[in-house]
Amino acid sequence: MNDPYLVPLPTLEPGRARRHRFGGVAGMSLRARQFRARVRTRLRSERGAATAEYAITTLAAVGFAGLLVVILRSGEVRGMLTDLVRSALSIPA
Repeated sequence: MNDPYLVPLPTLEPGRARRHRFGGVAGMSLRARQFRARVRTRLRSERGAATAEYAITTLAAVGFAGLLVVILRSGEVRGMLTDLVRSALSIPA
């Protein structure tokens, strides 16, 4: 194996894997414990990812809302919307 992140998992005979109270396996090798620690560290490092995604989404929504405000303030669009509302509220003769 050339990749230092690929660690072979220890093979256990059936019935030999005893679990500790906190989910560890008795007799786990040093390399397996190091691999497990690396995985836990990487999982912990993504704790704020959801918050950052919400912040980016909120910024995009605010930018889109600002663009809509600019578009709707133009005279042509305002006239089209006014005509649309008048035709919707008018009673056909």
